Amino acid sequence: MKLTGISGSVVGEKTSQAVHDVLMTAKMLDPSLETELIDLKEYDVEMVRGFPLAGYNQDTWDVVNKIMTADALVIGSPIYQASISGVLKNLFDHLPVDAFKAKVTAMVTTGGVEKHFLVSEYQLKPILSYLKGMVPTYSVFVHNDDFNDDNEIINPIVNERISKLSEEILQLHSALQHKKG
Repeated sequence: MKLTGISGSVVGEKTSQAVHDVLMTAKMLDPSLETELIDLKEYDVEMVRGFPLAGYNQDTWDVVNKIMTADALVIGSPIYQASISGVLKNLFDHLPVDAFKAKVTAMVTTGGVEKHFLVSEYQLKPILSYLKGMVPTYSVFVHNDDFNDDNEIINPIVNERISKLSEEILQLHSALQHKKG
């Protein structure tokens, strides 16, 4: 199984660290997992301009293809102005409508205001569902205060949520595979 994380931020480290922590926790639960983190700050994903993927640069192609070949995804976004990041929304606009069909698509968000934990439910989840993803019941919101100065998550409650999300990703993926077979 290939579990791919997406950090939908072009600044800072908190979102990529939170997504990385989910990937590593899942890998501890299932050492056979292949994991990869797509950190959007390392790619030049072009703005959608309304033409086929063939008309975009290599980075855009690479990121879309990595997403399409993943078996399951952990999608992370910082919350800005009570919304997901623009770079993540732009990436979603490059994907076909059934991009996440038969894929577990987990949500991880980071932000500086506690009330922003609802953004994943009201904005990110509908997008993942529209793209035909199977969204776990667990999600993870990490407040900026839950990180130390080295951007490590230090809140044990958040780490417990990461563990529960990782377990659910693996369980849902297994159930999807049994249903196919």
